[in-house]
Amino acid sequence: MNSEGIPNRAEEVSPNERKQTLKEKAAFQLKEFLAMFFYVWVLSALADMHETIILAQAHLNYPAQGFAIINALILAKIMLIGEDLHLGNRFRDKALVYSILYKSLIFTVFLAGFHVLEEVIVGVCRGTPISETLPAMGAGSLKGLMCRAGIVFIALIPFFAFREIGRVIGKGELWSLLFSRGTRVYTLQSRPQ
Repeated sequence: MNSEGIPNRAEEVSPNERKQTLKEKAAFQLKEFLAMFFYVWVLSALADMHETIILAQAHLNYPAQGFAIINALILAKIMLIGEDLHLGNRFRDKALVYSILYKSLIFTVFLAGFHVLEEVIVGVCRGTPISETLPAMGAGSLKGLMCRAGIVFIALIPFFAFREIGRVIGKGELWSLLFSRGTRVYTLQSRPQ
């Protein structure tokens, strides 16, 4: 309270209501980006290894593995942009299973679209006409591209499951639940959004 007995607004604001500073937002975005990068990098590397095995190559395609890191950096940033655009939030207030599956589907389409764009850009930079670049994707067929998209969709389900559960119960509670030693009983209570 000030000298006139009027409460200060700063005293009334809870820590959750406080506006984040630019530094706090940047730190949060960096953590989100690094988590997405690592997850997408592992997925990309596994998908590239899978493609190598499927194509019956006698060796691991090391350039593709290096490209998986660059690809994961780009795709993680694209995922952050997608979240900033509120992609997949249509079922946010419905049962979590709908929100998780819908986000996985929307981001699969979003990432597949950027994968196609990326392949076209790489092909054009190499001097390949666009008409020849498109058939080269997905092991040379739409079926191959759909298979890869299916793998990404299934792989995104646990990713978005953890993110959506964290959104509902709180990220701190989720991390505590996952990484605390011993078993605790958690009771979910309604939290204001």
